[in-house]
Amino acid sequence: MKLMFVSDIHGSLHWLQLALEKFREEKADRLVLLGDYMYHGPRNRLPEGYNPAEVAAVLNQYKSHIAVAVRGNCDAEVDQMLLEFPMMGDYALLYHEGRRIYVTHGHGFSIGNLPPLEKGDVFIQGHTHIPVADVEKGVFVLNPGSIALPKENYPPSYGLLEGVQFTVKDFDGDTIKTITFSM
Repeated sequence: MKLMFVSDIHGSLHWLQLALEKFREEKADRLVLLGDYMYHGPRNRLPEGYNPAEVAAVLNQYKSHIAVAVRGNCDAEVDQMLLEFPMMGDYALLYHEGRRIYVTHGHGFSIGNLPPLEKGDVFIQGHTHIPVADVEKGVFVLNPGSIALPKENYPPSYGLLEGVQFTVKDFDGDTIKTITFSM
């Protein structure tokens, strides 16, 4: 199964539509959404194509393709009222290729503050808007970056998990980060 990870949409209809185009092009089986769907947050500029209501409507069209969606620090109960899939959980556990994957936004547990995980487990977050594909204390730590508001001069990006490889790509199809699970 091929999973596509999208984080930090922040109300950008433009970047969401491009991400969903990549979802189809990449022939991913399911989407994993890492939070911050509609609101841009008080410290962020308005992203290109800011249209939170349309973001909700488009996401609802893909609800059957969403494997997991977690709540970000910019998400609220009022946002859940617009969405037709659950997104208020702080984390979710997935199992892929025999590995446990802890999925969260990253404003609670994070790469710098890991939950209790075992060597070889996978931790994936959004929140920082910075792509990561690394190993910390024997745990694979991942972040697909942000599709709408990337930071530290990274381009807008998304993540793909296929088999035992996680890849962060930009919207030109270039690989930004990659890691193969080997433990």
